[in-house]
Amino acid sequence: MPQITVDYSAPLDRRGFALALHPLVVETVDARIEACKTRFREVEELVVGDGATDDTVVHVEIALLAGRTDEAKARLSEAVLALVPGFLKETDGVRISAEVRDLDASYAKA
Repeated sequence: MPQITVDYSAPLDRRGFALALHPLVVETVDARIEACKTRFREVEELVVGDGATDDTVVHVEIALLAGRTDEAKARLSEAVLALVPGFLKETDGVRISAEVRDLDASYAKA
C-alpha cells in the first residue's frame, strides 16, 4: 500500500513520474515511501468522444488503506493532476485524470 496504477497513451517519463509521485503520496496522505508501488499500463487504443480528435490520456489511480479523509484524498488527486504535465513529452490533447480511493477490505499482501 499505496497501490498505484497509471494508464497512459501519452508519451510519459514513467520512472521519473513514479519517483516524483511517491514522495508526494507520502507527504499528502501519510504513507511510507517503501510501501508505494506503481505499475504502468500502456493504452493501445483509445476513443475520446466522437473520435474526431487524437487525444491521449493519463489516468492515475491510487488505492490506499482505509482511514484517509475525503479531503486528504481530494488534495492528493489535485496534486497528481498538477504533477503529471511535468513528465509528459507534450501536453496538447492529453486528458489527465486521477482517482484516490480506499482499498477493498479483502486487500492482503505477503
